[in-house]
Amino acid sequence: MPEYVVLTGDALLPEQVMAVAERRAEVRLGPGVEARMAPARAVVEQAVREGRVVYGITTGFGALANTRIDPALADEAQVALLRSHAAGVGPALPDPLVRAMLLLRARTLAQGHSGVRVEIVSRLLDLLRLDLLPVVPAQGSVGASGDLAPFAHLALPLIGEGFLWQRGRERPAAEVLAEHGLAPLTLHAKEGLSLLNGTEGMLALGVLGLHRARRLADAADLACALSIEALLGSTRPFDPRLHELRRHPGQTATAAGLRRYLAGSEIGGSHRDDFGHAVQDAYSLRCAPQVHGACRDVLGFADGVLGVELGAVVDNPVVFPETGEVISGGNFHGQPLAFALDFTTVAVTELSSISERRTDRILDPERSSGLPPFLASRPGLNSGYMITQYVAAALVAENRVLCHPASVESIPTSGSQEDHVSMGWGAGRKLWTVLENAARVVAVEILCACAGIESRRPLAPAPGTAAALEQVRRRVAPLGDDRPPAPDIEAVAGMVEDGSLVRAAEAAAGAVR
Repeated sequence: MPEYVVLTGDALLPEQVMAVAERRAEVRLGPGVEARMAPARAVVEQAVREGRVVYGITTGFGALANTRIDPALADEAQVALLRSHAAGVGPALPDPLVRAMLLLRARTLAQGHSGVRVEIVSRLLDLLRLDLLPVVPAQGSVGASGDLAPFAHLALPLIGEGFLWQRGRERPAAEVLAEHGLAPLTLHAKEGLSLLNGTEGMLALGVLGLHRARRLADAADLACALSIEALLGSTRPFDPRLHELRRHPGQTATAAGLRRYLAGSEIGGSHRDDFGHAVQDAYSLRCAPQVHGACRDVLGFADGVLGVELGAVVDNPVVFPETGEVISGGNFHGQPLAFALDFTTVAVTELSSISERRTDRILDPERSSGLPPFLASRPGLNSGYMITQYVAAALVAENRVLCHPASVESIPTSGSQEDHVSMGWGAGRKLWTVLENAARVVAVEILCACAGIESRRPLAPAPGTAAALEQVRRRVAPLGDDRPPAPDIEAVAGMVEDGSLVRAAEAAAGAVR
């Protein structure tokens, strides 16, 4: 990830967003941004001077678009807009998401089609530089005129209102700004509206969520490889010739990764030519490339949608400096993102679903190829990992409910002026919940598969899976007699989410993809 990001108004890369969101990479304002923004600002100011009827500049907002506003009150209307729209409720958004929203909002305004002053962009970057993050409630956006309520809370501190996090405490923004020598900004015509309109909230959920989803997909492939060894599964279904005949890129990549992880396994070699061992493995093993790979292809689709949006103009109205026009349209509508977020949620849920099936097979004494019942050290006296499968099943069931698409749940707003909305914000929030659940489901599989591999001793696993097993054992001791497995699940889930487990396996097996 880059050490710093130069904001020019041009498209950002997902890696740049992640660097700012997760690592607090510095954001520098490009030298040409002020000149890029000035022509659109001049168009707005001329429209106010001439008293032209322009939505959001000399009119009200939403269903009040036909209500004229005295040009002398244009500035006051922008402040009132921020205050009225700060109606969000629920828990505050996590810091990385707020950082991403600040960055993406600044980029949109810097494009030169919003008609705001460069001071607005500079102040957003001040908040990032000082890590003074607005307190943004998580609920309240329908994802159509942009993420209005979240962005109102994000923008209020610019005018000295709302709240900021400082050293883990929620404090009035005016106090915090004063301590850092920052005077509240005075908004002018259109600037309040431009701080609210846009898809960057959904986009932030998507960029950060997709990054987590890719880590999960990598961990799910590794978990599958561990389970194949634990269950004495076959590597024949991963023969490259099979996958070349179908050509789906995700399927091909997953099969190649499984071959790499399982190369050199004594466990696999012990039964490779024993055709009486198992003519066919269960689908959750044999069809993993087809299922995991299809999920990867969905992530690729979502990546394409987000990539377009990272360079898009999503404000409204849009200023065209070359002609002096201000055109009201619908680029703020989140439907493309809502679809991508919903589809990603389905893919992540499928990764958790097939993972839980492998866990169940490892624990079932009738289908585990001779593993101890529920991996218990003294079955009957101990229950082993029996209840971890219950937990995985519960999380998968919750994920399936959350797969109901938010993107088809439009509810009219603003007196039906906004009569079709995307619900993309809700789609993004569901995705994050599903990602958390799925990481724990995959963690349960990894715990059980590691114990299963240890039961195959003295046969050794492949170098890649052995490295993963060693990494797990640095954090989680072998089960032995029963103990609460909840802390172990959380420890491994953390390794899934931060990518450390996959990195350890790839260091031993070689780059998987």
